[in-house]
Amino acid sequence: FSHFGMNFHELHGMTWGIIGMGNIGKRVAQIASCFGCRIIYYSTTGHNTQAGYECVSFDRLLSESDIVSVHAPLNDSTRGLMNRDAFSRMKESAIFINVGRGPIVVEEDLAAALEEGQIAAAGIDVLCKEPMSADNPLRRITDSSRLIITPHIAWAPQEARKRLMDMVLDNIRNYYNI
Repeated sequence: FSHFGMNFHELHGMTWGIIGMGNIGKRVAQIASCFGCRIIYYSTTGHNTQAGYECVSFDRLLSESDIVSVHAPLNDSTRGLMNRDAFSRMKESAIFINVGRGPIVVEEDLAAALEEGQIAAAGIDVLCKEPMSADNPLRRITDSSRLIITPHIAWAPQEARKRLMDMVLDNIRNYYNI
């Protein structure tokens, strides 16, 4: 009944490194904490601080994290942040997640990191070019236990879209003081 052919681990006791501690990063930290993870984060701007979690350097986040997740906006300091050098500083057992913006990751370097075993796996919801182009280097990774790509839908549950439309309506009403 149980499949023991693949090794997997529980989150409890793992270190979850968060890049970008805005609203989404904070919520991820709260949820990961509930699973018993140690949370560390790197603020790309240096402005966001979050009590209860440890702010660390980028190098330390990469070297200590079992999971690295990106929740940062795309700007001059984040474009290409996750490149060959960054992946080489991560644990070979690390899992990388990008739900921020596609160009934060150098896709060729992520593909190489997966192919060369520099990191264990990746899950991404955003790409540099959407929809995915035929020549995207991530297409070389065919093992779904190493790479999962979703079509930029992490934000798109029906409830989230309804909430978004309600917010837009509220903004219009507030503008016109209705």
